[in-house]
Amino acid sequence: MTSPAIDPAKLDRLAEVAVRVGLNLQPGQDLLLTAPTAALPLVRLIAAHAYKAGAGLVTPFLADEEIALARYRNAPDASFDRAAGWLYEGMAKAFSQNTARLAIVGDNPMLLSGEDPEKVARANKVNSMTYKPALEKIAGFDINWNIVAFPGSAWAKLVFAGDDEATAVRKLADAIFSASRVDGDDPVAAWAAHNKALAVRRDWLNGERFSALRFTGPGTDLTVGLADGHEWQGGASTARNGIVCNANIPTEEVFTTPHALRVEGHVSSTKPLSYQGTLIDDISVRFESGRIVEAKAARGEAVLNKVLDTDEGARRLGEVALVPHSSPISKSGILFYNTLFDENASCHIALGQCYAKCFVGGDKLTPDQIAAQGGNTSLIHIDWMIGSDKVDIDGITPDGGLVPVFRKGEWA
Repeated sequence: MTSPAIDPAKLDRLAEVAVRVGLNLQPGQDLLLTAPTAALPLVRLIAAHAYKAGAGLVTPFLADEEIALARYRNAPDASFDRAAGWLYEGMAKAFSQNTARLAIVGDNPMLLSGEDPEKVARANKVNSMTYKPALEKIAGFDINWNIVAFPGSAWAKLVFAGDDEATAVRKLADAIFSASRVDGDDPVAAWAAHNKALAVRRDWLNGERFSALRFTGPGTDLTVGLADGHEWQGGASTARNGIVCNANIPTEEVFTTPHALRVEGHVSSTKPLSYQGTLIDDISVRFESGRIVEAKAARGEAVLNKVLDTDEGARRLGEVALVPHSSPISKSGILFYNTLFDENASCHIALGQCYAKCFVGGDKLTPDQIAAQGGNTSLIHIDWMIGSDKVDIDGITPDGGLVPVFRKGEWA
């Protein structure tokens, strides 16, 4: 049963947007859906809209917070070096057969904050390694995929800690609906207009063909070299299966692939990063030849360094994204403790795996070709925020000239 604090009409519109705009699900196409049990009301609505759109088969997988905690509190030590490989192999096979992918987020971001960080790190690492066959199909944009959010009560109480549960859920639901552009009468048209605006920024950047971006601001002087043959993306894009979709709802970013070996300087985070139950705040890192050689954080530093030691690619960048400080999510002033939202409040960079679609002709490039052009590979992809109203960005042209891109957090 849906909480009375959640507007049922807007929740239904979110489900419709997820299917029609996020996935652009095609008649006869199957859908694989993952969600927390708290999001079951949205799962049911999405299934209904998917079948109305002609879905062949909708297969949901639900995760439960209490079951996750039961593992940490009762399982033998060896459990934390295991993952459901058979499941991920099945998912990869489904994606290779053109099954669409939809993920609903809504878990308590701090669920594992009280558990043994060593066990959390081990479980995350083996899960990432085992999930790789399925993740490669998603990161390679082989299929149309989408992520949306549901206002779970534990998440809501974290974001709006001073409110009672019903008020917190209502506030989070309203924030999700607003950011996801479903609080108007015609959200599909609203998304068409938004995609058009993002395309203007994307096309300008692609026309400029910058060799690098330079970020300057408090605690930041960072030059991010861009991959050879990089291509900026933003808003709607075409998957390898030919379907135009919006992978993230909400989205305010235009993004591309940095060159894994050409990042120099230092950068400080401008918002906290919520990662697997730990809040990592005041991050400060230094890059040499594309690699993080020094990393500090006022809070969560041990977890940050564990993340950086995941594999060789974890200390290099897989994404750089531009988001104006005046974005709706930034204006809301809400820290969501969830990357899907927080990354859309600020310019950001991502540690780890790059996206194949951020290369010219990326759908035809092999992993070796992507690596040769500077694309990074890793088991992780973790976005963290480096933009604010005090950060300037310049594009560096191939001949060394400077072109203003952002001034004081806004498009120049």
